[in-house]
Amino acid sequence: MIITKKALPRRTFLRGMGATLALPLLDAMIPAATAATKTAALPVRRLGFVFMPMGCDITRWTPAGSGGTLGELSPILSSLGAVKEHVTAVTNLELRNAYPGSHATSNSAFLSAAKAKHTESSDYYLGTTVDQIAAQQIGRETQLPSLELSMDMLQTTGQCDNGYACVYQNNLSWSSPTTPLPSEAHPRIVFERLFGEGGSHAERPAALRKRASLLDWITEDIANLKRKLGPADQAKVSEYLDTVREVERRIQKAEADVVDNPLPDLDRPLGVPASYADHARLMFDLQVLAMQGDITRVTTFQLARETSNRTYPEIGVPDPHHPLSHHGNDPEKIARMAKINAFHVSLFAYFLERLEATPEGNGTLLDHSLLLYGSGIGNPNIHDHTNLPILVAGGAAGGMKGGRHIRYDQPVPLANLHLTLLDKVGVRLDSFADSNGKIDELFSPLAV
Repeated sequence: MIITKKALPRRTFLRGMGATLALPLLDAMIPAATAATKTAALPVRRLGFVFMPMGCDITRWTPAGSGGTLGELSPILSSLGAVKEHVTAVTNLELRNAYPGSHATSNSAFLSAAKAKHTESSDYYLGTTVDQIAAQQIGRETQLPSLELSMDMLQTTGQCDNGYACVYQNNLSWSSPTTPLPSEAHPRIVFERLFGEGGSHAERPAALRKRASLLDWITEDIANLKRKLGPADQAKVSEYLDTVREVERRIQKAEADVVDNPLPDLDRPLGVPASYADHARLMFDLQVLAMQGDITRVTTFQLARETSNRTYPEIGVPDPHHPLSHHGNDPEKIARMAKINAFHVSLFAYFLERLEATPEGNGTLLDHSLLLYGSGIGNPNIHDHTNLPILVAGGAAGGMKGGRHIRYDQPVPLANLHLTLLDKVGVRLDSFADSNGKIDELFSPLAV
C-alpha cells in the first residue's frame, strides 16, 4: 500500500454493539511513511509502574559490583536475563517522607514521595502521585488517561497499620492529595474498560457476556479495514486481534472454571485464574493490549497490598507473605521471602519480554515505554525505607541506557527518579516532592 497525502487516523476504532476496538500503530497511520517520520511519530511517552509489596531480601536482590555495567544478575533478578540489556538497577534510593516506617507509608509514598497524614479517619491527605501528574498531560490524548490495576480485592476499611487509614495501603494512585484512585483486580472488568462501549457500567458487562467474543461483532469492519491496508499492516492487525481473542478466551476460561469453595481465597476475586501467576500474566497482557492500542499511556499495577497474607504454594511457599517479611533474621524465613521476591520479578520479566516482542514503528513497545519496578520498603523486618529495591526498564527510543547498575554511596530521594521519568515523557517540572535533582545517569553513556 502506497501512502501519499492521506493516512489512517491514529485514533481509529472498530465499533460494534457494545464494543470498541482500538488499533495498534500501522504504517497506514503515518503519512509518507519514511524512517524519519516513523521515528518522529513515536516519542517516548508511556509510563508504567509495578509495585512489589513488603520490600525484599536486599542481599539476594542487589547486583554484584560497585556499579556500572549490570553484570551477573543476583538470585532475585536472575529471571531478567533475556531482557537484561533493557534493565537498570538503581541502588540506595530512599523515601524519607515514608518515616516513621510502616507498611501504609511504604505503599502511599511509593508514587507520591509524600508524607501521609497520620489519621485513621476520612480526613486522609497525601499528595498527587507521579503517574497522575503524567496522566494529566500525556493522558489527555488517549481513551483512558490512566489504568490502575492490582491483584487483590480491596475489602479493608478503617484503620489498617499503626494508626493509618487503610486507604493509604489500598491505593497506589492519587489524583490529588485527597483523592485516592481505586484499582481493579478482575481481568473481565479491565477488558470491558478497554474494549466495552456504551451503556451503563452494569449494562456493558452483561452485553459482553451474552456473546462468544467481542471480535464477533466487528468481523465485517475488520474485513473492510484489511482491504484498505498493505500486507504488513494486515499482518499487524491480525496478530493484534489474535492476542485480543486469546486474552478474552483466557478470561472466559477462568470464569468457567469457578467452583464452589468452602474456603475461598479472599484476596482473589471470583472468576479470575486460580493460579496467582496466571492471574498476574493476564493482567500484564491487558496492559500490553492497552499500550499497543494506545488506549492508555500511563499504568500502575500493585502485585499485592502491603501486609498481604497471600501464600504462594505454586512456588513452594505456603507461608503468608506478611509474617515472612518480619523474619527476625531467621535464615529460613528470609530464604522463603526471597523466593517470593524472585517470583514477583519473574512476572515483571514476562511483561518486559511481551513488550519487547511487540513491534511498533522502528522499535518495540518496550523501546517506547519507561517502566519502574520496586517497593517502598527496603528491609521489611524493620520497616526501613532506605536502600529500596528499584529497577527501571525500557526507554531505548528515548535514550535510556540499559544493562547497567547505578549505585549511590549516600541515599538519594526516589523522587529524583520520578522527576527524571516525568521529564523523559515530556512532563517538565522543576521539582517533585522531596527531589533534589535528577538521575541523569540513566540516559548517559557509561564512564570508561
